[in-house]
Amino acid sequence: MFENLQERLERSFKILKGEGRITEINIAETLKDIRRALLDADVSYKVAKDFCDKVKVKAMGSDVLTAVKPQQMMVKIVHDELADFMGSSSQDINLKGSPAVVLVAGLNGSGKTTFCAKLALNVKSKRGMNVLLAACDTFRPAAIDQLKVLGEQIGVEVYTEEGEKDPVRIARNAIAKAKSQGFPVVIVDTAGRLAVDQELMDEISTLHDAVKPTETLFVVDAMTGQDAVETAKAFNDRLDFDGVVLTKMDGDTRGGAALSIKYVTGKPIKFISSGEKPEALDVFHPDRIADRILGMGDVVSLVEKAQEQFDEKQAREMKKKLARNTFGLMDFYNQIQQVKKMGNIKDLAGMIPGVGKMIKDVDFDNDSFKSIEAMIMSMTPEERDNPEIINGSRRKRIADGSGTTVPELNRLLKQFEGTRKAMRQVMTGNLASKMKGFRR
Repeated sequence: MFENLQERLERSFKILKGEGRITEINIAETLKDIRRALLDADVSYKVAKDFCDKVKVKAMGSDVLTAVKPQQMMVKIVHDELADFMGSSSQDINLKGSPAVVLVAGLNGSGKTTFCAKLALNVKSKRGMNVLLAACDTFRPAAIDQLKVLGEQIGVEVYTEEGEKDPVRIARNAIAKAKSQGFPVVIVDTAGRLAVDQELMDEISTLHDAVKPTETLFVVDAMTGQDAVETAKAFNDRLDFDGVVLTKMDGDTRGGAALSIKYVTGKPIKFISSGEKPEALDVFHPDRIADRILGMGDVVSLVEKAQEQFDEKQAREMKKKLARNTFGLMDFYNQIQQVKKMGNIKDLAGMIPGVGKMIKDVDFDNDSFKSIEAMIMSMTPEERDNPEIINGSRRKRIADGSGTTVPELNRLLKQFEGTRKAMRQVMTGNLASKMKGFRR
C-alpha cells in the first residue's frame, strides 16, 4: 500500500535538493507537488489543502539547523504532520464490562464478518479473553454460515438463532448467554447494505441503542478511497462510533482513506486488516504508517510480528541441533511455516528501510515456498534428517514426487546447507567472535 504516494512524495522532496535554505518560493513549489500527490492518492481537496497549509506554517516557522539540509527538514515536517493527521498515536479498544460488547458496523462487502473473526482471535490469543461471536446479520443469507465457519477455524463459539430475524433479540440473548456462561467479550456482527440508506441506518441505530456497546467499530473498505470517508462520516453522524477499521489494505489502495478518515470524522483508526488469514489484523500506528509512506520502513512492526510467532522452546531445540550439527530439512520446513505466519512476504520485506523500493516490481508471495515445501515433504524422514545421503537416484525420485526438477532440488540442498552454516555461526556465537577483529 501507499507505493504511488511514496514515489510522488519522494519526487516532491527532490525540489529542495541542493537548496541552501527553505524559502517561501521553494516551499511553495514543493507543497504544490505534495498537494498533487495527495489528490492522486484519493485524498479530498480540502484535506490536502489543510495538510499543506499546516506543513507550510511549520516549515516557514522552523529554524533549520546547520547540520540538517532543507530537504531533510521537510521530510521530518511532512512525516510528523502525516502522523498527526492520522491520529498521532494508536488507540486501544474498550473491553471493560460484564461482558464487554463490541458492535461492528459497515456496508456489505467491506470485510465486516471476516474482521469480527480476526478481532475475536486477536482478543483470545493476545489478551487471553474468551469471546462469543453473535451472528446478527439476518439480511445476508450466507453471513451466519460464514461466521460459523470462521468461528470453527479460530476455536471461538458463535451464537446463532435458527429462524430468528430480529437482530436485537439475537444480540440480547447472546449477551445474556455471555453473562451466564462467563464470556468476558461479545462481538456482534451486524447487517450491511450495498449503500447507505435509511433502512440500514435505522436498523443499526436501533441495535446500538438496545445493546449499549462498550465499543462501536466502523469497518470500511480502504479501496473505496474518498467514498470510504463519506460513508464513515454518515455512520458517525448516526452512531457516534468509537473507531474505524480499514480492511483490504493489501489491495490496490492509494491510501486516501487512511489519510482522511481521522481528519474528517474526528475518530481514530484502530485496526488495519489485509488478507483473508485470521491472523492478518494489525493495530493502526499512525507514526509507523507515516514511516512507510515516506519509505522509512517499519522495523518495529516487523520485530513485533516476529515475536508473536517466536517459539522459545523451539528456538532452544534449534540451537541444540545446530550445535550438534543435526539441524535437518524438517526443521528448515518448520522455520518456513513460522515465517509464513507473519504475513505476506513482500509486505514484510517492505518494512525493512530501503527494501520496499527495491522490490516494488518483484512479484513474489507466500506461494513462493510451495515448491520448497513439496520437495521436503517428498523426502523420506531419513533424507530430511541427513540430506547428504540424497544421491542421484534419490534426487530423481524426490523431484518426480514433488513435481519439480533435479536442478531445483540441487538449488534447495545448496541453499539449505548455506543457511545451516550461517545459522550455526549466529546461534553458537562464532560469528560474534569473528567480528571482533573488525571492530578494533
